[in-house]
Order: sequence, then C-alpha cells, then structure tokens
Amino acid sequence: MIRGVIFDLDGVLVSTDEMHFQAWSMLAKKLGITNFTKEDNERQKGVSRMESLEVVLTKGKVIYSKEEKEKFAEEKNNYYVELLQTLDSKAVLKDVIETLEMLKERGIKIGVGSVSKNTPLIIEKTGLGKYIDEISCGLDITKSKPDPEVFIVAAQKLNLRNEECLVVEDSKVGVVAARACHMRSLGVGSEHDRLGADYNALTMQSNLDWNVLLE
Repeated sequence: MIRGVIFDLDGVLVSTDEMHFQAWSMLAKKLGITNFTKEDNERQKGVSRMESLEVVLTKGKVIYSKEEKEKFAEEKNNYYVELLQTLDSKAVLKDVIETLEMLKERGIKIGVGSVSKNTPLIIEKTGLGKYIDEISCGLDITKSKPDPEVFIVAAQKLNLRNEECLVVEDSKVGVVAARACHMRSLGVGSEHDRLGADYNALTMQSNLDWNVLLE
C-alpha cells in the first residue's frame, strides 16, 4: 500500500521551464553561442546543472576547463535565481493543489524529490510549503537522476520504505530512477504516455483513479 507520494518539481508541481530557458540562453549568449534552442532546453529536463551545462557547451566549439565550467554553472544559477524572484503561485500547474489537498485528507505523506538546489526557494515562492512534509533536493544528494538517490533520501526523510512510495514525474530519467529503487511511478505532462511509467495521465486529475494508484 502506498503511504507517501514523492513529486518531482519542475514540470510536475510548478512550471519554471521558461525561466530555465532564459537563464541558459543568457549564459549561452555570453559565451558566443547563438543557436541554443528550446529543443536543447528539453534535453536538460531532469538532469543536473553540470549535465545541463554540457548541453549548452556542445553548441559551441570552445573546450573549457572544469573550473571554468563550474563558474559558468554558477553564473547560470545566478541568472535563474534572479528570475525566480518574480515567481508566485501562478506558476503552480493545473490540478496540483486539488491533488495535494486530496492526499492530505487521506493521510498520505507528501515529499518532493528534485535535483534542483533551488527547490526550497521555489516551494517558498509558490506557497506550496504548507502541503509538503519533506524535501529532498540537490542540496541533499551527490548523484543526479537516473540515479535514484534523490528519491531514496525523500523516502528516508518521510520515514517510509521505498516500496511504500509513488513517484510523480515528467521525465524518463525520473521514471528510471523511481524504478531503480522499487517505487511505482506516475508519468504526467505532455510526454506522459512516452515515459514508461506504471501509470500516466496528462495531469494529476485527468482520467486517474487515485484509489488504484494508492492501493
């Protein structure tokens, strides 16, 4: 029986995709890369900041040192954090509040499992904190999805066994990570039926029977 639901953040609870794209585009422009596109931004979904940086750098021809790459990643994050200051509850995705309230009423523990180190700030800015019991994020882990560490840490913080948790994801790497630690998964978003999740739906309230998901 499922006793806890662990949500990915970007693309599942909130939409900050455009802010990520703007921040990476700002860095790309500074590096003289003019062909960074939204398709490239899609390839950054669910992976770490350094892996996302590599997506940008492959669009250019210059080889950078590890130290330079770390500096670039920090610059991108600074751009992103500045953009996040305008974030509010309007960034919360469709059906999220209804789902979180339903889970609370059922006594289901609620966690967030995201590789983003900005997760606490985003939760605070969007007002979702009152629904969240525990957060596992980039500040807690050393390995990114598809490694399951972020979900394992979330389950530990919720004081639950992995098998008692359902993961809600919008990326293939997230679904792979959930499966790797024996957690069932629900795929949502525009690619929901292509993620390989145990269950899938466009949103968390469309054509879903939560009685089945939580059994």
